[in-house]
Amino acid sequence: MSRVVSGGLPDRYKQAKPEETHEVQPFLRVNKDGIDLGKQEVTHEVLPYLKVYKDGTIERLAGPDVVPAAFDPQTGVLSKDIEIMLDAKVSARLYRPNLINDQTNNQKLPLVVYFHGGAFLICSTGEPVKAPEHPFPTAYNDSWDVLQWVASHAYGAGSEAWLTDNTDFGQVLLVGDSAGANTAHHRAIRHQCSNHAIRLKLAGIVLIHPYFWGVEPIGSEVTDLVRKSMVDKWWQFVCPSNRGNDDLLINPFANGAPSLESLECDRVLVCVAEKDTLRDRGRLY
Repeated sequence: MSRVVSGGLPDRYKQAKPEETHEVQPFLRVNKDGIDLGKQEVTHEVLPYLKVYKDGTIERLAGPDVVPAAFDPQTGVLSKDIEIMLDAKVSARLYRPNLINDQTNNQKLPLVVYFHGGAFLICSTGEPVKAPEHPFPTAYNDSWDVLQWVASHAYGAGSEAWLTDNTDFGQVLLVGDSAGANTAHHRAIRHQCSNHAIRLKLAGIVLIHPYFWGVEPIGSEVTDLVRKSMVDKWWQFVCPSNRGNDDLLINPFANGAPSLESLECDRVLVCVAEKDTLRDRGRLY
């Protein structure tokens, strides 16, 4: 099924009044007014994620299937979706292990905060907070809201009593994949300036297939110019800037980027996949 959505686009993307969200039948590609998108001019094509048409319609070509939150009887883990910021539509999924019959139930647990990936263009749960409807750096701001929400439980002001009672807030691990790994990196860099406000100690960060990039090709990018060009377009669409793919937010080794010595954590684990397009950037990191 092709999903055609649109609404609230930044001026740089829209050339006409955007349409509303609209679900269409398989192989039928029309906007809200029934106009065939095949006959519309494409103004932005960000493969494999989306296309933006001249009338402001966004056709999303890829996205995740979201599994409902539930209790897993095999593991005893209960998951539930929670609202972090209602007005900003920031949500998260909380995974709570069952410690009732565990001999260590008096021991507080470390906390893993996971930021999902998707090139800053794909959302996983809750209201779709992603580009281009929500321009960058929305993802970074959302991650800060989440950490503030977590920190509120460290001194008893949070809404989840179980989290307050069972969490070791001195052992918080930030984990992310792809764009989520990028977010975890920048959150750890900035944490040094903000930890007095949120009272959390980061034990480490785990970067899984991290989404970093740069203007000059390195490693396999030198010979795979098709994929290099494809990934170049991702960031230029999400965050147009005069530095392009050497923007400090996407290239942590560009001139002027903060040193990795600024990471406010004790440990870092970087995972790369053998055939991932981003693998050489992860190795460089």
